[in-house]
Amino acid sequence: MATAARTDALAHDDYEDQVVTGEAVALDLRPTSFVLAAAGAAIDWLVYFVGGLIVLTFALIPILSGPLGQDSASAAAIVLALGILILIVIPMAVEVLTRGKSLGRLAVGARIVRDDGGSISVRHAFIRGLVAVLEIYLTLGGLAALVGLLNGKSKRLGDLLAGTYSQYERVSGEVPPAYGVPAQLAVWAATADVARIPDRLARRISQFLRQAAAHSPGTRERLSRELAAEVSRWVSPVPVADAELFLAAVISIRRDREYRALVLEQERLATLTTALGGLPHDFPSR
Repeated sequence: MATAARTDALAHDDYEDQVVTGEAVALDLRPTSFVLAAAGAAIDWLVYFVGGLIVLTFALIPILSGPLGQDSASAAAIVLALGILILIVIPMAVEVLTRGKSLGRLAVGARIVRDDGGSISVRHAFIRGLVAVLEIYLTLGGLAALVGLLNGKSKRLGDLLAGTYSQYERVSGEVPPAYGVPAQLAVWAATADVARIPDRLARRISQFLRQAAAHSPGTRERLSRELAAEVSRWVSPVPVADAELFLAAVISIRRDREYRALVLEQERLATLTTALGGLPHDFPSR
């Protein structure tokens, strides 16, 4: 009972970490790591800081040195408006127009999305931008870093309130390895009788062979022995060899034989094309 409870708890934790759509479909999406998220935010802060200096130099100082600068209320209103424009409005507009992107996120390969994986809206961007004034600008990023370190998806406070997170998009495509019959079992494979393996077992064996290098030596040997014992029911004779090599040989034999069977079937169908597509003698073609 205790083992089952621990298994259920681990499965529940894994389910919570997944991105699940409204149709209860788990999406294979990865959140951006804390380091990359911080690097993207630092690039954005630098861009907005430089932009603020440019605005201050070429727009704010000439305005404040004119007649409006002599009125303290007008000067304060202008400074406040430009601050809101640079710190809130522009970042929010960039996120909405680029669907969660920015210059910093583009550099690190990240995008802000909803918790269900969809694109953010104006509401999400507004909440993130408004909360950023507190957690980023007023605390110099300290509050955002603290909150990001305390959750698995590196969410800052604005993400928690808006229901968003930073998704990492630079995922390299997996190239499935092609296995062949090991040299130690080449003689056995020439005369071995390998029947059709159940699809579920064949998928388990293929998955194990792809992920074998990631397992510890003890787990790798144990899983290979268990799978070899299951697949031996469809193999005769069973060779005396390493369990993992035996699995690779069995999968390779079945793959090659099923491929040859498909090629032979296509060749036979090709010979019937004329008979199936032709018209009877003297039958008019319409």
